[in-house]
Amino acid sequence: MSADRFDLERVHNFFDASLKDEDDVLMDEYLSGYNEIFKFFSLMGSVFSFVSSDLKQKIEILEEFRKKDNGDKFYSIKTMMDYEKAAGLLVKTDYVSGSRTLLRLHRGLDFIREFLKSVGGLQNNDKTCHACQAAYNGTLAKYHPWLVRKGANVAMYAMPTREQLLKKVCADMDRAIEVLPQMLEVTAKVYDRTDNLYTEFDLHSLP
Repeated sequence: MSADRFDLERVHNFFDASLKDEDDVLMDEYLSGYNEIFKFFSLMGSVFSFVSSDLKQKIEILEEFRKKDNGDKFYSIKTMMDYEKAAGLLVKTDYVSGSRTLLRLHRGLDFIREFLKSVGGLQNNDKTCHACQAAYNGTLAKYHPWLVRKGANVAMYAMPTREQLLKKVCADMDRAIEVLPQMLEVTAKVYDRTDNLYTEFDLHSLP
């Protein structure tokens, strides 16, 4: 499959491999899966420009944390949150927080999974704009200022039909449709585990 196309099977495999124990998520595998998701945003072009550049920056920040001398502290989402909270790093104004950075990716994952779930229920000739707007307004929009929300919703009117979208971003449309349910299932597990960890460590309200 073309390396520059969005591959749902790779997302599934990376996210499935990221599941650790009963409640944790491995960072490297999570970021590998997210790099694949980033291809989707990139291939959609200006429609998702309001979110794509920010997501790439967040992925790279977390990848750099893993390369540092204390990279083992960022081995998983749980170890990262435990380390940053116990060390008092989350209140330091000069510290770039991994937990805060990941929160942006977490919110973006909620949007993309809701959108792809809706796309899975459409017919090939159905426009995807309303599904995209509904997914956005129910997830990411609550964290964006009014001007960004307005611009995003207007841009989404240019979204293509389901068939056009899948052909544009996926190398094999039929395979993408086949794999989508399994990809969404494991993505939900990753999302829920991450969300539960933010609740456990009381970090949902990080600025």
